[in-house]
Amino acid sequence: MAVTEKIVVLDFGGQYNQLIARRVRESGVYCEILNYAVPIEKWKDETLKGIILTGGPNSVYSDDAPRLGNEIFEQGVPVLGICYGMQLINYLCKGQVESAEVSEYGHTVLNTKETALFRNVSRETVVFMNHNDRVSTLPEGFTADASTSNCPVAAFSNTERGIYGVQFHPEVRHSVEGTQMLKNFVFDVCGCAGGYRAEDMIGRMVNEIREQVGNGKVVAGLSGGVDSSVACALAGRVLGHDQLVCVFVDHGLLRKNEARDVMQTYRDNLGLNVIHVDASERFLEALKGVTDPERKRKIIGELFVRVFEEEARKTGADFLLQGTIYPDKIESGMGGSAPIKSHHNVGGLPKASLPQKDHIIEPLPLLFKDEVRAVGEELGIPHHMVWRQPFPGPGLAVRVIGEITREKLDILRECDAIYLEELSNAGLSEQIWQSFAVMTGIRTVGCMGDGRTYGYCIGLRAVTSDDAMTVEAAEIPYPVLKKIVSRIINEVHGVNRVVYDVTGKPPGTIEWE
Repeated sequence: MAVTEKIVVLDFGGQYNQLIARRVRESGVYCEILNYAVPIEKWKDETLKGIILTGGPNSVYSDDAPRLGNEIFEQGVPVLGICYGMQLINYLCKGQVESAEVSEYGHTVLNTKETALFRNVSRETVVFMNHNDRVSTLPEGFTADASTSNCPVAAFSNTERGIYGVQFHPEVRHSVEGTQMLKNFVFDVCGCAGGYRAEDMIGRMVNEIREQVGNGKVVAGLSGGVDSSVACALAGRVLGHDQLVCVFVDHGLLRKNEARDVMQTYRDNLGLNVIHVDASERFLEALKGVTDPERKRKIIGELFVRVFEEEARKTGADFLLQGTIYPDKIESGMGGSAPIKSHHNVGGLPKASLPQKDHIIEPLPLLFKDEVRAVGEELGIPHHMVWRQPFPGPGLAVRVIGEITREKLDILRECDAIYLEELSNAGLSEQIWQSFAVMTGIRTVGCMGDGRTYGYCIGLRAVTSDDAMTVEAAEIPYPVLKKIVSRIINEVHGVNRVVYDVTGKPPGTIEWE
């Protein structure tokens, strides 16, 4: 399926910009994010239906503020500005923006008028605000469409020119009817028809792999995570055993039965050519005596690349297949987007891994995680594997506090397996973003069987989130927690205490290390 309509999001550095594109795609319209400075001719074509200008950290009246020219309004499609994007529109159209007397942050009551953007939206609704500046004087031809107690112009429009702006963030879930507002812009204002599904792109992605590879040979790092698994399954559609080799590096820091499940799913069920490399002894030896979490991560990352390189060279492969997805590209600053953080799989592994640096295959670079999952299910990957929770690259190493030993890993695996099993039995697994056990390394005094014990304390963590940027501790029903604790204490030798972590992010992080 070829893209027949698209919305372009021009990025001004706001922290929620990925969510804008996700909401548009969830509504059934293809959308992509580009840096605001990318020349218009690079992205304007017959499929363009609308433009969204994002939020950002700058004040539009500052000398170094990122800006566009008025030509953005001359492309024959509607324009929507969000937060900084709205203020930029106001500035470009000769209105006035100034520092707000009262800044607005978080949940705010919004009073709306019956306009195109607020069709089927309550006249009083709750939105998410995050701004210090505000529109103080509207440009000629613009009308105020919404307000709050501290912001008289919380939304505006010039319907003749197809220009709209909102001071709040409709893309975040805290804006109760924000998705409806974005749908109003995409469908009613821009005239999109909808119908986009990531699954419909499978044929195109498979053809691109075949065209790039030809008769060459491909090696892939199969971690068992969603992204690498879907990339391998896609390639497996057109490449046989003689062309595609998947390398599964087992560093000994995996969950219980992880290696077995990966091999059974991808080699036995999907028929991929998967090599299982058991490097657990090498990793445990390298981590002996190491307690600093950052040093653990570096040791594991460097050794993982080394082991993979050794296996990749044995295959004589011409290409490297990677599960790079859209957020990886955006956050790493690819395509002109503002860099947030570097991702190891953006740009490929070290040059020594492959004969040529540019022989990298990335079939998923335009898909978000939820879209990757949808593609995975369409490809026949079992539901429980596609919807697995995120798992850190260093594995259980960042869930064992202090020195890593085989004993601690074995205890942690058993506790973690019981925890996840009972959450699944209670029907809670897919409501939780991430859940896992932690080996605290702390020993505590207990009393079991009328005798004194001195066993390990295990921590339990479960969080809910849309995007992992902020999280809340999941409210697991007490009877479920009580059963989990009882099973761990009774079934796992060496544990005599279990605690539940209710810290949010911020101030904490999801993982303990």
